[in-house]
Amino acid sequence: MPIWHKVATLEEIPALGSRVVVTGQGNIALFRTADGAVFALHDKCPHKGGPLSQGIVHGSKVTCPLHGWSIQLEDGQAVAPDKGCARVVPCKVENGEVLLEVV
Repeated sequence: MPIWHKVATLEEIPALGSRVVVTGQGNIALFRTADGAVFALHDKCPHKGGPLSQGIVHGSKVTCPLHGWSIQLEDGQAVAPDKGCARVVPCKVENGEVLLEVV
């Protein structure tokens, strides 16, 4: 049974923006799309480890600020022709609170 931990409120993540949560397993980037969906990825681009949290959110992707790789927020996969994957962290929103799954 997963354990969920509150890390932010929905309002603390700007639309088309991000927020960083510092954890014992590294930084987690929370992203919010224009339609209000929230996603969580480890804050490292699979290309050169760039801070995805500083990238530009567009649609359901984020573009890394270092070299322009686009990463899909749902599954962390790089958009072709690039290859690689940022680690996804399960998250959900309940009653305006953003929760991450703790393992």
